[in-house]
Amino acid sequence: MDHPTLMLLVTLCSSGLCAELHSGSEEFRLVGGASRCTGRLERKFLEGWNAVLEDNENLRWNLERVDDVCKSLDCGSVVSMRRNDTSQDEFSVSLMTFFFVDITCSDSIRLVNHLCSGRLEVMLNGSWSSVNEDDFDQQDAEVVCRELGCGPPSGLQGALYGETEAPEWSREFLCEGHESALLKCRSSVQKYSGKAAGLTCSDSGNIRLVDGDHRCGGKLKMKNMGEWRSVDGYNFNMKFAESVCKLMDCGSPITARRKRLTSREAVWLLGARCDGSNLMECRK
Repeated sequence: MDHPTLMLLVTLCSSGLCAELHSGSEEFRLVGGASRCTGRLERKFLEGWNAVLEDNENLRWNLERVDDVCKSLDCGSVVSMRRNDTSQDEFSVSLMTFFFVDITCSDSIRLVNHLCSGRLEVMLNGSWSSVNEDDFDQQDAEVVCRELGCGPPSGLQGALYGETEAPEWSREFLCEGHESALLKCRSSVQKYSGKAAGLTCSDSGNIRLVDGDHRCGGKLKMKNMGEWRSVDGYNFNMKFAESVCKLMDCGSPITARRKRLTSREAVWLLGARCDGSNLMECRK
């Protein structure tokens, strides 16, 4: 089936626990994560649990489907989804490439305001808690941005997201910068009086325009889970185009049109609920 791949022609731009899901006849759970709402996706088969695997020829899991898992597990919305190669695993003996599906749902970490910017909150003991900005450093921010699937941190600016006080007893995270999740960092509970931490992660590095006359015109490409693909134009809207131009520092969109692919090409789909206000939440 041909996809009307989106062409943005902006050539005249103005410048450790587990949760289980029972869905019909299938049961899912997340295991091995730092909280009950993050970890590797497993499916129950007969009397045992098996990791959900995808092969490179049949990628069935996307952000919208994973979001349903998060909601059904009472874990909020999906924050990120990663496919991790099983080639180092002892049972991987096939010539095909298989991937584990690792999921982070919002009930473990979130930025209040936007997926990639806002006041940091962490789920601790069943409730959301802010983090004191005095003890939140660059290494902590790098882990948070990576866990959320955003680009590197571009600023630690709690005041931009409101003068919210951190709780009197706040958790101090001692990340080294390489951890895959904030809750996997060493931490301790300290008594503070101060402002809540906020940060901004970059996300413009996940989009680009190619095959145009200059950097602000061409076919839209989006990076998701480490892979660049064209974008299907079915659910395209002008808010999406405006967001692209803004993120790329290209002013406002002048024109945008769809163009059918001339060959079979893997594309990223835009969710039906995508309004373009947050590109990171639109990928499927």
